[in-house]
Amino acid sequence: GPGPTCVLGIDLGTTSVKAALVTGTERGLAVAQSCSRETQAQSDSLEAAAQGMEQNVQKIIKALNECLAALPQQQLQRVTHIGISGQMHGVVFWKSDKGCKWAEGGTGPSFEPDKVSHLVTWQDGRCNPTFLSSLPLPQSHVSLATGFGCATVYWYLKNSPDFLKSYDAAGTIQDYVVAMLCDLKKPLMSVQNAASWGYFNCRNKSWNTDILKKSGFPVHLLPEVGDPGSIAGRTTCAWHGIPKEAKVGIALGDFQCSVYSCLTERTDAVLNISTSAQLTISMPMGFQPPEAPDPCSAVTYFPYFNGDYLAVAASLNGGNVLAAFVGMVAQWTQELGLQVQESAIYPRIIQAALTQKPSKLSVQPTIFGERHLPEQLASVTNIDGTELSLGHVTRALCRGIVENLCSMLPVQHLVETGVRRILGSGSALTRNEVLRQEVERIFPFPVVYGKDVDAAVGAAMVM
Repeated sequence: GPGPTCVLGIDLGTTSVKAALVTGTERGLAVAQSCSRETQAQSDSLEAAAQGMEQNVQKIIKALNECLAALPQQQLQRVTHIGISGQMHGVVFWKSDKGCKWAEGGTGPSFEPDKVSHLVTWQDGRCNPTFLSSLPLPQSHVSLATGFGCATVYWYLKNSPDFLKSYDAAGTIQDYVVAMLCDLKKPLMSVQNAASWGYFNCRNKSWNTDILKKSGFPVHLLPEVGDPGSIAGRTTCAWHGIPKEAKVGIALGDFQCSVYSCLTERTDAVLNISTSAQLTISMPMGFQPPEAPDPCSAVTYFPYFNGDYLAVAASLNGGNVLAAFVGMVAQWTQELGLQVQESAIYPRIIQAALTQKPSKLSVQPTIFGERHLPEQLASVTNIDGTELSLGHVTRALCRGIVENLCSMLPVQHLVETGVRRILGSGSALTRNEVLRQEVERIFPFPVVYGKDVDAAVGAAMVM
């Protein structure tokens, strides 16, 4: 026979794109094939200069096309459903009738972006606290922060209004892909992604339209909103050999999909350290978040699936802090007249840290601030002249990343909510033995590390 049907899961992440083919077996769902490509999509921001954090959408879609071209054609031809997740909070703008161009390729038709802006990502810093405080107060349980889609639109409205006139549609990068695949005239967005933009009320599943209209916000750019897990439409072309009319799910949050791929018990907590870092627990069934956020609280309630919520300590400081540290070491060696590749530094500092026990040296790693403390910077304290080796500093940095998360969602709270186990995931955690040692030292629970804990698999599982 032709073989079992497949579900394609896609994740459009901050640094890479992943595609996974998931199929049913006697033992349950299994990943038949997967492929990942780095996007290398970082791009300069013309409007926001150094505060801007933008990505080239053409490069993201190029990486996506390369991923799909690398998957077996026979299995792609058996795909019946497509689940798509991606980085939340960010916003990309496009012309609804000219968002992409379809062309025939080696593995069948594929699309390339056309009248599309850069993606302004969740890491964007153009909306400083002063600017955010000038905006109307949202009717939402989520505090507004820089990098949130609606805040970014407000920034353009004030600083570059002509930019917005070129487009009539907007969404996250994953909403854009769904709209292109299904030829949606009006973008469709899940509750998960809508909540991540700000100015969205999860209780009645609607935008704060009245509040936004009064301040001149271009509400025509806001997508329609639907439930996560629902179908957005069907493919209009045989995309990379995937049959025409394959069902495409409404785009999901990468965080929720990562959790969905591994969370089986409500007594599990999920610790993810990749570019950023999150510590997550399930809220009891029927839980509703408060009507207004506590701006000083480090915990956010993320809409999950079937009306459930996750309590999340979402830190802006994870693997990106280690990457910045490696970059600093590389720059120092270059200034000393030596050339060392960053890729060679990373394994050496980890190895050096493995030879050192924890010391008094303490690193507060928040070089990117935190959403509840945007002006908080990093610091190093308890510096002892005998504990300044690269190994000591690296270990203290790894411990600081974990301790920072713990300060946001304390161990005592986990114990009180009945957590019995930690599920560890994320590229920074799985590649870094020192981080794992510090996790196991700080948390009084068994820690299980998942090999295939990722958003692409989770997006496929939802379908």
